[in-house]
Amino acid sequence: MELNELLEIAKQERSQAKPVNIRCCTAAGCLSANSQEIKQQLEASIKAEGLEKDVQVSSVGCMRLCCQGPLVQVDTPAGSKLYKKVTQQDAPAIIEALDGGKTHVSEIDLSQPFFTYQQLIVLENSGKIDPEKIQSYIAAEGYQALYHVLREMTPSEVVETVTRSGLRGRGGAGYPTGIKWATVAKAKSDRKFVICNADEGDPGAFMDRSVLESDPHRVLEGMAIAAYSIGASQGYIYVRAEYPIAIHRLQTAIHQAQRLGLLGSQIFESPFDFKIDIRIGAGAYVCGEETALMASIEGKRGLPHPRPPYPAESGLWGHPTLINNVETFANIAPIIRKGADWFASIGTEKSKGTKVFALAGKICNTGLIEIPMGTSLRQIVEEMGGGIPDGGTAKAVQTGGPSGGCIPASAFDTPVDYESLTNLGSMMGSGGMIVMDQTTNMVDVARFFMEFCMDESCGKCIPCRVGTVQLHGLLTKILAGKATHTDLQLLEELGDMVKHTSLCGLGQSAPNPVFSTLHYFREEYLELITGNK
Repeated sequence: MELNELLEIAKQERSQAKPVNIRCCTAAGCLSANSQEIKQQLEASIKAEGLEKDVQVSSVGCMRLCCQGPLVQVDTPAGSKLYKKVTQQDAPAIIEALDGGKTHVSEIDLSQPFFTYQQLIVLENSGKIDPEKIQSYIAAEGYQALYHVLREMTPSEVVETVTRSGLRGRGGAGYPTGIKWATVAKAKSDRKFVICNADEGDPGAFMDRSVLESDPHRVLEGMAIAAYSIGASQGYIYVRAEYPIAIHRLQTAIHQAQRLGLLGSQIFESPFDFKIDIRIGAGAYVCGEETALMASIEGKRGLPHPRPPYPAESGLWGHPTLINNVETFANIAPIIRKGADWFASIGTEKSKGTKVFALAGKICNTGLIEIPMGTSLRQIVEEMGGGIPDGGTAKAVQTGGPSGGCIPASAFDTPVDYESLTNLGSMMGSGGMIVMDQTTNMVDVARFFMEFCMDESCGKCIPCRVGTVQLHGLLTKILAGKATHTDLQLLEELGDMVKHTSLCGLGQSAPNPVFSTLHYFREEYLELITGNK
């Protein structure tokens, strides 16, 4: 395929657009509330009114304000209206209102901070394109970055562009993406691999799932660009089996890209070959750790291994391997299209670009947000999130999943970036953000996350396998009012041991919720052991 052929597909897709486009969210959240049936009812109502020539209904991905789903957006030459909590019975009324009339169906104010504070890079196509139609992605400038890379850039120029952009890995650690790519590119081997880590398992997190459900070709394009830059010809997407919609749409996207010659052999008439396969995980949280993930792809039990050697030197089947998560790859095509300087101009000095978060918990507006790095927690919770329901008071925000920590309301003016969250005893993580109100028992929160880590421990190393059980037992004892000050001291000492002696990131970070709650909410622990010696 040549560029003119790609542009012709985009032109044809745009020419087929009708004056009125009704977008129906068919991501997992809205699908669970029967959005597919709503779409069918909308189509039936259009046919009944004889409006097929002027009105079309599109299946799209996540429209972000998940708490108000099912969501339906109507785009007309006069503007857009976003309807919330739509039912099948609402469909005829929405169609009847296309001529400017009023309807009983509730609308969402698109000028509220939840939407206006967001800056969409990763999510720029989410809720706008049909995730199961490659033509829809191509019409949104899809695969143009890959063409530019293959026909006009050397591999080293691609690596240099990603390095200059300042993009850091969005999987949690925040390691500079360009440096990782450069390391794999320099490695000498007859085979190299690219892996997309889509094994999202943090409680309350649904960022990667939403990207895969809403814009799968974007991830494929980012992986292909990465493969070209490091000299790989095989890629794998490791995704957990609990994400059937994401898996289906990925499979569809891969087949579509292969048919158009955008994956496979001699992509864009170049010498570059690249194939992507999907590997489905059984849901073990530890397989989000890169060495355990690679073991699982190889058909082995998903157990972590000591590093070094790092995957960049000796990864999948002993060959140099590049591993990035879904969001990292989703940033690549925009960086190539718009330039490294454009991306580097967004965010803070050390944390460039935007970050996608799954906003959940005791908050009015739950859903998916993408914000510039440096946005404060207060802006997120109080303005974008709409505050606490029923006039409640925010007590803390938990970031980083089981590996993260709980940040008190007194620190909500902190900007969201890698260094600031680490300084507070938490971490960016992959992007889960759970808000807690004044009724939340912070010791119980620590126990919840410890129970998760205890259950998900692979059992390979004793500090994690045994330590998490003992920490959970101490927290349970404290909550039961049976603990002493000695137990509290033991909790801190044991947590420190688990952190510094566990083999992989799961065990090393398991005590973080304990440490952060002890630091900021110690009085809640002391209240539970008052009177004990």
